Amino acid sequence: MLKRWLVYTASVIAGLAVVGALLGGFVVALLWPTLPSLGVLADYQPKVPLRVVSADGDLLGEFGEERRSIVHIADVPDVMKHAILAAEDERFYQHGGVDYLSVLRAALSNVTAGATQQGAGTITMQVARNFFLTREKTMSRKLREALLAYKIEANFTKDQILELYINQIYLGQRAYGFAAAAQTYFGVPLAQITLPEAAMLAGLPKAPSAYNPISNPRRAKARQQYVLRRMHDLHYISDDQWRQAQNAPLPTRQVTQSARAEYPIHAEYVAEMARQVVYDAYGDQAYARGITVVTTIRRADQDAAWAAVRRGVMDYDERHGYRGPDAYVNLPSDPDEQEQALDRVFEDHPDSDDILTAVVRKATPQDVRVTLSTGDDADITGAGLKFAQRALSSRTPANQQIRPGAVIHVIRDDKGNYAITQIPQAEAAFISVRPADGAILSLVGGFDFDRSKFNHVTQAYRQPGSAFKPFIYSAALEKGFTPATIINDAPFFVPADKAGGEAWEPKNYDGKFDGPMRLRVALAKSKNLVTIRILQAIGPQYAQDYIARFGFDPKLHPAYLTMGLGAGSATPLQMATAYSVFANGGYRITPYLISKIVDERGNVLSQPAPAVAGKDAKLAIDPRNAFIMTSLLHDVIAYGTGVRAKVLNRDDLAGKTGTTNDNVDAWFCGYDAAKVGIAWIGFDQPKTLGTNETGSHAALPIWIAYMRSALKGVPQVLPAPPDGVVSVHINPDTGLRDDSSAMTDWFMAEFTPQAAQDALAPVAAPAAPGSATVPGGPGAPAPARVPAAKDVRNQLF
Repeated sequence: MLKRWLVYTASVIAGLAVVGALLGGFVVALLWPTLPSLGVLADYQPKVPLRVVSADGDLLGEFGEERRSIVHIADVPDVMKHAILAAEDERFYQHGGVDYLSVLRAALSNVTAGATQQGAGTITMQVARNFFLTREKTMSRKLREALLAYKIEANFTKDQILELYINQIYLGQRAYGFAAAAQTYFGVPLAQITLPEAAMLAGLPKAPSAYNPISNPRRAKARQQYVLRRMHDLHYISDDQWRQAQNAPLPTRQVTQSARAEYPIHAEYVAEMARQVVYDAYGDQAYARGITVVTTIRRADQDAAWAAVRRGVMDYDERHGYRGPDAYVNLPSDPDEQEQALDRVFEDHPDSDDILTAVVRKATPQDVRVTLSTGDDADITGAGLKFAQRALSSRTPANQQIRPGAVIHVIRDDKGNYAITQIPQAEAAFISVRPADGAILSLVGGFDFDRSKFNHVTQAYRQPGSAFKPFIYSAALEKGFTPATIINDAPFFVPADKAGGEAWEPKNYDGKFDGPMRLRVALAKSKNLVTIRILQAIGPQYAQDYIARFGFDPKLHPAYLTMGLGAGSATPLQMATAYSVFANGGYRITPYLISKIVDERGNVLSQPAPAVAGKDAKLAIDPRNAFIMTSLLHDVIAYGTGVRAKVLNRDDLAGKTGTTNDNVDAWFCGYDAAKVGIAWIGFDQPKTLGTNETGSHAALPIWIAYMRSALKGVPQVLPAPPDGVVSVHINPDTGLRDDSSAMTDWFMAEFTPQAAQDALAPVAAPAAPGSATVPGGPGAPAPARVPAAKDVRNQLF
């Protein structure tokens, strides 16, 4: 009886199995032809964002809906592979796409728990789902997922499947793939990932939002501990490695945000400039084609420029005192409401890199306690209070007083001590270029890109002030002036009937007049009256035509005597172009930022061919003129308005300060043979920078800070005099040839003091106010050997 019942039962089960198999086979036969083609996997082309990199290969910016960086399986470190396998699919290299052991284990666990607590999806099944299917929880979707997994396993190797997974999986923060996630969360390339970081990333695929180390650090830590335990159980890591990784601190929100050093270099303005160029060429496709823009920016130069601008602006700001807190907030007593109030404050008043926003909790003249945007508290004492000491006094007006609820800014030094500071209101810009071909080596368009996207290097048209004078002097050299020409530094007056209705009486910056002096000395000391007399002698119209050779737009520099004092408009980029002509020996170059644009396979889509000085670049001015101008600008640093730059202990630097009326704009434009650097500082809404805030005081320190770093270890190179330039002994008082004098100067061969002495003789005599004692002045015949303006242009072009 029993035997018959067992046979009967086995027969029924066997029959059901056969029927099930037939039905399963029928379903598979129906579904298999409907499965999608695997061509999308064979020709994997993800939406790879536009990437902007430096000349050294450092990432400067990334643009696109999906942050993604494709990595080959051979380049994925073992620690990352092991963490992924431990967290997602320990038998990946053993099963055929569906892991039946995992299915049984998960089913048993779920039955025991009475709910769905474990899944049994393999990495191959996740690839199938991510590429072809939705996340709906239906039996048909699960079956199609399993069938697709088998199909993928039949057509791709295990390493190929793992590579697809590593590059495609979503890991939060718009990061797709583990390489992008490593940069997003930790600011490091995947090749440099550590064991704790790898375990953290490997825990993200299950629930990227829930285990996000930025928004949910506690849950992220718990998930990381699970992955580490699985790695230890699978013998991927030793006991010591497990213990050390368990105790390693989870990157805090502050570390993650600063390491949101998605980008290791501050080059936000550069990245935006490159983005605009590519978008103009390719439209929206630029953000998904995997295009890489290789710029001319060099990391060492960009780091130096950014640090110089930040320090220069903050130093300027500190010189003008503490303005008071940004705002005040009433903090509720309820902890949850207080947390929400703080979140609103930090959202409205974000950090500016190392300048941190803080809310005051307690304030006395000796101690201030604040809460930072990270949620941490900090105490500020001693020297950290010095800058804002007055704001801690009870006698300070309430709207300027540091008291509980005040929103202030602090900065932390290398020793971990905090000090009160503030966000500067002034702006600044810096650009450096290689004068030989115009490659832009560094570019900082403002103090903080997140606060102002306005690029002051390319968009800010400001008065260049005295930094424009060298181009007037260069024009004068072409008309027969020499470094030894004597010009009178005396009062200059234009009556109202000849000045358009209002009398004009320009002054020197110091209000003093030094009488007759050599042209070289006048430029070094930035004498306004000498410059005006020179411009009057050569003619404003000629000078306006002449400056076009340097890349200036003549329409922005009207042909009036005020042009000589830099009353026109120019951008720092234009000034860099112009000073490059002096630095490279007289050739006009065009600054360029992009060295090449390549697609995701490395094929070159675009590559400029910049003109090179001395080869195929157009000659802008006589090389002798450029050499003599560099000699003159050397003296600006040797004993003139740029003398502060002597702190660099170099003899090969040349440059010119620039300060406009009422100290509204401050410049320093300088160079050596290999670099031209332009520094500017001012306010977006033009207003005075303050008393004594000249080019030498406000802008030159930025230039010095950059050059100190950029020229470290670079040998000095002094330009050699070109053919047609001679050195002549001169009398320092008359500027005439004097072989007994120890003083020498450079001259074009046709304009030596001996040759031009008779023609230039009237220059030596002091003049009455308002007259021009230079060749070509009112009532004076032009020197016989000085070519007319038209002739000069014909000689050059």
